[in-house]
Amino acid sequence: MNPDLQKLHPYPFEKLMQLKAGIAPPADKPHIALSIGEPKHAPPEFVKKEMLKQLDRMGSYPLSKGIGELREAIIQWLVQRFNLKADSLHANKHVLPVNGTREALFAFAQAVVDRSQDAIVMMPNPFYQIYEGAALLAGAQPYYMNTIADNGYLPDLESIDPATWQRCQLIYICTPGNPTGAVMNCEYLQRLIALADQYDFIIASDECYSEIYFNEQHPPVGLLQAAATMGRDDYARCIVFHSLSKRSNVPGLRSGFVAGDEKIIQQFLKYRTYHGCAMPEFVQYSSISLWQDEQHVKANRDLYREKFARVVTTLSGTLNVTQPDAAFYLWPETPVDDETFARDLYAQQNVTVLPGSYLSRDNDGNPGTDHVRIALVASVDECIDAAQRIVEFCKSL
Repeated sequence: MNPDLQKLHPYPFEKLMQLKAGIAPPADKPHIALSIGEPKHAPPEFVKKEMLKQLDRMGSYPLSKGIGELREAIIQWLVQRFNLKADSLHANKHVLPVNGTREALFAFAQAVVDRSQDAIVMMPNPFYQIYEGAALLAGAQPYYMNTIADNGYLPDLESIDPATWQRCQLIYICTPGNPTGAVMNCEYLQRLIALADQYDFIIASDECYSEIYFNEQHPPVGLLQAAATMGRDDYARCIVFHSLSKRSNVPGLRSGFVAGDEKIIQQFLKYRTYHGCAMPEFVQYSSISLWQDEQHVKANRDLYREKFARVVTTLSGTLNVTQPDAAFYLWPETPVDDETFARDLYAQQNVTVLPGSYLSRDNDGNPGTDHVRIALVASVDECIDAAQRIVEFCKSL
């Protein structure tokens, strides 16, 4: 067996299951799950109809590169959403459809990390655990960048010494962030691009929450947008990951894309050709309809906007909680340690949240300690009910 498998940590939800084991929550209170970032809003009706129309395409092997129509639709969406030059991205050069960002984020490190060197892969801390697993199985050392309130929940780039940057081959960033919802502005991203130029590493920007935000006039910027603002239309060293899962409430569709630096994309395509992970054609054709429609995405944001307004108002004064810049998570401090809070909340109120320490590693302290991640993915009524139960639970402490 690959010895690097032994380096992998248990997944956060494995730990959560163990934490809840043997507990019988009150039967008169329906369970409300706010631990997993799985959207529960209804998928658009039109994509269901489109998929039924496309099912006959199951009779063909899909290409790793994907169909041209989907790649064109993705390029058009990127150009419009991030104000890019129309001729700076080409469907045959700069984009690959993937089976959701989770699969692609993991595979990317396997393709780009040179394990013969003393490689570092950087990532925020707390983080999406795929980043860490991808680094370990690519033969690299994970480097954890604490994201805490004092630095706006963003990695402190200036605190990292030159020797560490020299070893860095790949940096994962997440903007808007999981679990904090913090957004990297254009200047921050441009500073990171400058560092990538100086030390020759690749930036992998996980932007799967980019379409869940609260101010319609100020959507989060993206890495390609920041590069273009610098006049960097080649997007050198810049790769972005986007998904329909959160944007369109279709996590089961497993549809996303990777885009950016042409040279890196072409090498990643070579890797994926051997990897054998092409997206089924009926999924690709169905995905086109979602990338070409913004009405359902706006309606989705309206639901999240309502939930955050109601839940934050309810929790204020009970928990130290603020509305994030974007995404669908709350990251409150807890009045007791995070494991105790999550376990006893479930035992008393049948509400499941995720201990923050499960999303972090100890790096001069665990930055997730005494926080919980609350994913406002359930219905509006369920989220309001959960917030009221959390208030009742906190009063009992």
